Amino acid sequence: MAKEEKLRCEIEDKYKWDLTKIYKDEKEWQKDFDDVKEKILKVLEYKDSFLSNGKKLYEYLKYDEEVSRKLEKIYYYAHLNYDADTLDEKYKVMTNKVSDLFTKYNELSSFVVPEILKLDEEKLNTFYKEEEKLEDYRFSIENIYRFKNHTLDEEKEKMLSNLSKCLSNPEETYEALTDSDFEYDYITDEKGNKVKFNESNYSLFIKSKDRSVRKRAFEMLHNKYKKYIRTITSTYKGEVENNVVLAKIRNYDSAISASLYSDNVPVDIYNNLIKVVNDNMNVLYDYYDLKKEILSLDRLHMYDTYVEIINKIDKKYSFDEAKEIVIDALSVLGDKYVKNLKKAFDEKWIDIYHSKGKRSGAYSSGNFDVNPYVLLNFEGTLNDVSTLAHELGHSMHTYLSCKNNPYQYSSYEIFVAEVASTVNELLLANYMLKNSKNKDEKLAIINHILDLYKATLYRQTMFAEFEKETHKLREKGEVLTSELLSNTYYNLVKKYFGPNVLCDDLIKYEWARIPHFYYNFYVYKYATGISAASYIVDGILNNKEGALENYIKFLKSGGSMYPLDELKIAGVNLNSKSVILSAIKTFEKYLKEFKDIYNS
Repeated sequence: MAKEEKLRCEIEDKYKWDLTKIYKDEKEWQKDFDDVKEKILKVLEYKDSFLSNGKKLYEYLKYDEEVSRKLEKIYYYAHLNYDADTLDEKYKVMTNKVSDLFTKYNELSSFVVPEILKLDEEKLNTFYKEEEKLEDYRFSIENIYRFKNHTLDEEKEKMLSNLSKCLSNPEETYEALTDSDFEYDYITDEKGNKVKFNESNYSLFIKSKDRSVRKRAFEMLHNKYKKYIRTITSTYKGEVENNVVLAKIRNYDSAISASLYSDNVPVDIYNNLIKVVNDNMNVLYDYYDLKKEILSLDRLHMYDTYVEIINKIDKKYSFDEAKEIVIDALSVLGDKYVKNLKKAFDEKWIDIYHSKGKRSGAYSSGNFDVNPYVLLNFEGTLNDVSTLAHELGHSMHTYLSCKNNPYQYSSYEIFVAEVASTVNELLLANYMLKNSKNKDEKLAIINHILDLYKATLYRQTMFAEFEKETHKLREKGEVLTSELLSNTYYNLVKKYFGPNVLCDDLIKYEWARIPHFYYNFYVYKYATGISAASYIVDGILNNKEGALENYIKFLKSGGSMYPLDELKIAGVNLNSKSVILSAIKTFEKYLKEFKDIYNS
């Protein structure tokens, strides 16, 4: 008998996150919504006066903080509820209403940055003397000045602000299509049971020991995206077009330079990542050669590349088991870290299991005034245990940043966002390897570590290269057709998977299922993140002097400095190619260790 997906209401409350800590109910939410809706109109009162003196500027900055915090809080509540159940249109409406308020506030306050940029340095220094509390905002103000050449006049900024809602439509359409409208058939698993197929359990089927099962899963998923490839091409083309046009309007050299500029990261770091990885593809090819050999296949198909190469370990973890393993693994980060970590479980920060209409994948989302929350689709695999550690890394980074900084510096830049999460994954893997009981278990864990590096360093770099190429094509005047996008992706797949992997034709449509392509050059940060994390973890595990203390300082730094400077606190210099090379060498080391144990 086929197993149906559970509805949200059928999931026990103990497995759901507790959002009442944000708002007790929707009436309380509505009260804040109405309040901030009225409050944003007051920004116009500052238009002709907020730069009259230092005290007035400080007064405006405090007002802006109050409005921004409340806007973020009401959005936080709405979008978490919606992601938990996208079938409930009520929360979609609430989310859209808050988005409209953001747009309205940005429109009304569009005069602020252009006016600040008109200030000369001498007058600004006078403001600091007039109001000492302005020093708390010095870095924020300096960062505004950094964008001087890329900021338009008031009228144009207002116009762009009005367009922001429209510009987010490609991502919203894509999410609605893939999260809510996609319906899959049933699939027969290894035991002959009919199971409702979805994006969440695909990760299980593609790793099935039964080759026919993983082939069916591969074809079922990618044929769905092939069917809708023209629609998804339209949404992605819109996303690329937005990025390219906005970069031109704001006087950037390219879409990629515009995106990286917000983190104050030079494009060289992006290009160096791709070059170093491309120059060391042989290590990845060796990995696939090993997989082909162990699976006793003449040649790997794409649906073979994710199967576990150790067949004797088929362990499932309950969520309680995963919880204890993660806590023990991260105890190396100190008692204070673990104490805060346990709050995630004890205070119900985590939404654990899949249900019909729930957003696929996993994430951690944070807010200054409320604890972070974690969305999971936990199935009990080793990868799910790793995902739990990963997302809690984000949560602890957010928690410590918010607890140790004022609001204006509480949010770290996206560039460093994947460092803490990957540190947790690597520490978990090291812990499980150290505590493994036998040869097969050790091999299974090392295999997981190898998969982590393959997926995070190599695969995300492949995605990054795809983003770079598609944006470059559009900037050259090329029309982004489904054929061009699919062939561009297909050629990259062939390059990254090497001569011993048969790149099935359907894989050319895989680009269409990557939601991060709508995050504007985000994916490369996973690759730089694991590279930085490798440095940090090596230091902590080898008891390098100051390594742990400096890492915790990094987590607490929030947005008080530029990302590359924050990483230097933790001992990582990403301007050097050696950081990327070190991660590749670690991957190579684990590959050799696997071979040695396997052949022993």
